[in-house]
Amino acid sequence: MSSTHVAARFEDEFHRRLIPFLRRRGWRPRTISYIGYGNRDMVRVLARVVLSRPRLATRGPVQLVEDLMERRGWRSYLSAPVSYIPVTVTVGGVEHQALTDRSGYLDLVVAGHDLPAGWHDVEVRAKAATPTTARVRIVDESSSLAIVSDIDDTALVTLVPRPLIALWNTFVRHGSARHVVPGMAQMYTRLQSEHPDTPLFYLSTGAWNIMPTLVQFLRSHAFPAGPMLMTDWGPTNTGWFRSGQEHKRVALRRLAAEFPHMRWVLVGDDGQHDPSIYREFARDYPGRVAAIAIRQLTPGEQVLAHGSPLPSVEPGERGRSGPAPEVSGADGFDLAPQLSAVLGGAGNPTPPDTPRAD
Repeated sequence: MSSTHVAARFEDEFHRRLIPFLRRRGWRPRTISYIGYGNRDMVRVLARVVLSRPRLATRGPVQLVEDLMERRGWRSYLSAPVSYIPVTVTVGGVEHQALTDRSGYLDLVVAGHDLPAGWHDVEVRAKAATPTTARVRIVDESSSLAIVSDIDDTALVTLVPRPLIALWNTFVRHGSARHVVPGMAQMYTRLQSEHPDTPLFYLSTGAWNIMPTLVQFLRSHAFPAGPMLMTDWGPTNTGWFRSGQEHKRVALRRLAAEFPHMRWVLVGDDGQHDPSIYREFARDYPGRVAAIAIRQLTPGEQVLAHGSPLPSVEPGERGRSGPAPEVSGADGFDLAPQLSAVLGGAGNPTPPDTPRAD
C-alpha cells in the first residue's frame, strides 16, 4: 500500500490528466525564478517550472478571460507543474544538472563556487523552456549578524480574516489590497546601515506562488532586498496542507546550520506563533539570537489574525523571562530604536538614496 497521502495522490492524478491536455493546446514549460542565497561554500538556487500558454497575437474572448484570471492570480495557484523535468543551473560559468520535484519546484544546493559576496544572477535552463535568471545573495563571511523577518502582519497587512488570506491572494491579489506596516522598511535599512553587510531573509508561511507579487510590493515600499523563503500551497505526502509553523522551524534551523557564525535578529508579530517559535529557536541555539522583535497587532488586526482581540499567548509564556533580548512595539518606528539599543547600533540616519539590490 502506498505511503503517499490520498491528497497528494489525487493532486498527482489531476496533473497527470491536465498536462497532456494543456500541451495539446500549445502550452509549454516556463521557469519562474525565486530569490536564493549562499555562503562561501554553497549556493541555494530556487525556481519552479510550470506549463504556460503561448502569447497569441490575436486575442479572442477565451484568451482575454485567461488574461483577467492571470492578473487576479488564479493561474499562480491553478498552474500545472512540470514534474521531474531536467534543469541546468549555471553558477559562475559551471553547469549543474538537476530535476524538479513532483510539484515542479527546484531547490538546488550547489557546493563549491567562485562567486564573491554580494548579489548575482545564475542561469536556470529547464528543458523546452526559455532560459531565465535567478537572483542569489552570497553572504559575506565576515558578516556576524543577520535578520529574519516574517511578512504577513509584520511587513505588510492584508485586512481580511486569516482563514481567507489564501483565497484573497488567489482571486484578488492586488498590491493596493495590502498595507505596509509603518516604519518597517526604514527599520531594516537602519539596521543594515548600523551593521554593514547584514543580510535580510524574508521567512513566510505564504505560498511560493505569490512571491513575484510580494517582491514587487516590498520593492515599491523601499524594503531592502533579501532571499525569500516561502512554502508550497497544497497537499503533501503526509497530509492535505503543510504546517506553517513547522516550515518556519525547519527554515530557521537550516539557516543556523548554513551560517554557524551568525547571530540572528528575529522579527515577527504577536498575531500567530512567531513569539513561541522564535523563543524556542533561541532556547535551542543559546547565544545565537541577538534579539527578538515582535510587532504588536492592533485589536482589529488580532481579530482578523485569529478571531480574538487579544494576542495569542502560549500557556506559561506571559511574564516569563525569555532566552534572548526581546522588544515589542506597534510598528517599525517603535521597534527601531529599541533594536538599535539592544544591538549597540550607532543610530545613524540612513541616507535617502541608499542603493538597493533588486
